[in-house]
Amino acid sequence: MQSIELLWIDDEIDLLQAHILFLSQKGYNVYKAHNGQDAITLVKQQHFDVILLDENMPGMTGLDVLDELKRLKPSLPIIMITKSEEENIMEEAIGAKIADYLIKPVNPNQILLSLKKNLDATKLVTEKTIASYQRSFQELNGLLMQTQSLDDWCELYQKILFWELELDNIDSPELQEIFRYQKTEANLTFSRFIEKNYATLLFEDNERPFSHQAFKQLVAPRLESKPTLLLVIDNLRYDQFKSILPIISPHYNLISETEYFSILPTATQYARNAFFSGLLPSEMEAQHPQWWKNDTDEGGKNLHEADFLAAQLKRLGINVLHYYSKINRPQEANKFLDALRAENAETLKVVVYNFVDMISHSKTEMDVIKELASTDKAYRSLTKSWFQNAMLLDIIKTAQQKGYQLIITTDHGTINVEQPAKIIGDRESSTNIRYKTGRRLKTGDKHVFMVTDPRRIGLPSINMSSSFAFAKDNYYLVYPNRYHHFVNYFRNTYQHGGISLEEMCIPFAVFSPK
Repeated sequence: MQSIELLWIDDEIDLLQAHILFLSQKGYNVYKAHNGQDAITLVKQQHFDVILLDENMPGMTGLDVLDELKRLKPSLPIIMITKSEEENIMEEAIGAKIADYLIKPVNPNQILLSLKKNLDATKLVTEKTIASYQRSFQELNGLLMQTQSLDDWCELYQKILFWELELDNIDSPELQEIFRYQKTEANLTFSRFIEKNYATLLFEDNERPFSHQAFKQLVAPRLESKPTLLLVIDNLRYDQFKSILPIISPHYNLISETEYFSILPTATQYARNAFFSGLLPSEMEAQHPQWWKNDTDEGGKNLHEADFLAAQLKRLGINVLHYYSKINRPQEANKFLDALRAENAETLKVVVYNFVDMISHSKTEMDVIKELASTDKAYRSLTKSWFQNAMLLDIIKTAQQKGYQLIITTDHGTINVEQPAKIIGDRESSTNIRYKTGRRLKTGDKHVFMVTDPRRIGLPSINMSSSFAFAKDNYYLVYPNRYHHFVNYFRNTYQHGGISLEEMCIPFAVFSPK
């Protein structure tokens, strides 16, 4: 066992020989300093893994020494030991980012526990996580074999998300590979479930609604109680949502969290329009042809979300003043912040925030984003870093100050695609990577869900021979023309439109202001 270099700073260090002997037997090489100045000199001269620091010393106080040591070695763990239980001393020490705080009298095992917590935490967490996942592996496999409903899939996906985030904290490539295999199996099984049951489930009243049912079922019942900020973050995966929750928690309490399912295609023009309209795409085309555009139509496909929302509110008999804003640029965020701060009567404020969608699309086109979001873990980290510094967080803080109830959701998720599936279509077929629509679409790939009658799943038929193709799991659709070029260009990029848990199972969370 490699010796751990420990510096103990205490003006009565000679009275602590029993403690020092105990730590020496546990593998700690203990250096002694009787005062702060001697300790600072030692720290300048040699390496230490951890420091024990007495708070109450003559001359330089423990807090003075702490400030100087943090300036010299910001990442060096320092455990403060004190007789005092005064709150202001604790606050100063914690504010200086000490590793731990112990109150005298302390016994050797208490000190050892604190040292292990700070020096061996990574190793202990890794060992515990590996053992726990190994026990849960068979449980997840069992749940996978028993999934028969959308509720079952939500339960399973929540467990997968839990382990995905837990495994972020350990360095075990072997375990990561086992988890990736298990997650792939889950997505393959989920794809088969959707292929078999989607046309039936879509038209049922499910406890877990689809996009066109979500507003009526999840949002509408909450609009009578208090002013509400409905925040739709485009393209936000469930794991990304989990990663930003701790940033929201200082400002809002999480009241409820549930899931709903994106319709197919899991693409903005379909899923988000369905959310705001409360209608399936074929119904939007029939009832609001002036607002709906098919893939083959020219012009923006999501220019009438505010109109769809107003029509749905009227149809549901919800008579609330509302304000809608779509934010793509900082100046648009500033404009919405001004509206939020103003004294006004809107009961419902709706924001569509597009930044996460921009990250996923940029990964396809920019090498720097490919490197920053090379894995799902990196993608989560990038999203969290953005959110911590985004104007969106200012919007959330302002809403909290104004007493707004906060609802956060999305329209669909996204998946990192890795495996190509060849598909044939005519010149007018769409260019989407996770789904295709057009005439005479053909494929022999079993990882593609073909729908020859779009209206069977609530989609428009552009002409008599229209069909849709949806990629399953992490596959992506490539036409034969320049096949190898596009295979390489799109591999390891984030795409949406197809069938996967990441794209279809999405969060819906309600918060109350603190």
